[in-house]
Amino acid sequence: MSMSHPGRDDAESVAVIRRALDAGVTFLDTADKYGKGHNESLVGRALAGRRDEVILATKVGFVGSSRDPRPIDGSPQHIRRSIDASLARLGTDRVDLYYLHRVDPSVPIEESVGAMADLVAAGKVRHLGVSEVAVATLERANRVHPITAVQSEYSLMTREPELGLIPTCQRLGVGVVGYSPLGIGFLTGAYATPTEAPPGSRLPKQPRMQSEALEDNLALLERLKTLAANVGASPAQLALAWILSRGRVVPIPGCSRMQHLEENLGALGLSIPEQMMRALDAAFPPGVFVGTRKSAGGMRLVDR
Repeated sequence: MSMSHPGRDDAESVAVIRRALDAGVTFLDTADKYGKGHNESLVGRALAGRRDEVILATKVGFVGSSRDPRPIDGSPQHIRRSIDASLARLGTDRVDLYYLHRVDPSVPIEESVGAMADLVAAGKVRHLGVSEVAVATLERANRVHPITAVQSEYSLMTREPELGLIPTCQRLGVGVVGYSPLGIGFLTGAYATPTEAPPGSRLPKQPRMQSEALEDNLALLERLKTLAANVGASPAQLALAWILSRGRVVPIPGCSRMQHLEENLGALGLSIPEQMMRALDAAFPPGVFVGTRKSAGGMRLVDR
């Protein structure tokens, strides 16, 4: 997503994606909302001649912002119309994993997933996913068509999915894709104030970066930095290694810069002692960070 923020260079972004492929990355995640289709086109360009090397995921249904009268459209008509546009931008004849980006409160989940199931039958989509769903909604969706993956914000900073969603996914045999595994960049330790975040970043708007929460959250970040230094890793690498240790959870760290990609890849080679994993669990229990994970408007678009 960040590759479609203002001021990003497409040539650099394509180079980053291709370097990721060369390094063995096999899962790419985009959405028709990112850059209003730009991101899908960018991914399609980067995958030219290499499409079969990856599991390609994209999303449908997020059409606006919390300020719009209808920011989410999960109608069957919109879903059927959108897949063809996504395939054209991606330069492929099928999507491996197609998510409902957000649940449309005006459309029963059975209708949205039913339309997506028709795309599986048509050969345009291989597997279905849902994003930011409540446990009850996931169970209803899974009764219509098997759900392969649930995407949810998940990190040391946001562990609430462990309290219900992840156990349900384990029971149903559904994989978990954790977005913002680095806390929208906060867990990298690179941005101590909102003004330090790069253009287009969502971090400055987060309640956890506001004055009433920032001091407490920066103290928690210092704890992560100390633990990371003890194992010769960066905070980002330790945060990713923690998620990778959880089992059936695939983190998708966004990175639009080559140096960030290389740093993230370094998490794969870390050997973290079990004692360190227990220390991380104890230091960052669910709810320890101050503030909600999204603005009030953003939280209104989350199925709960």
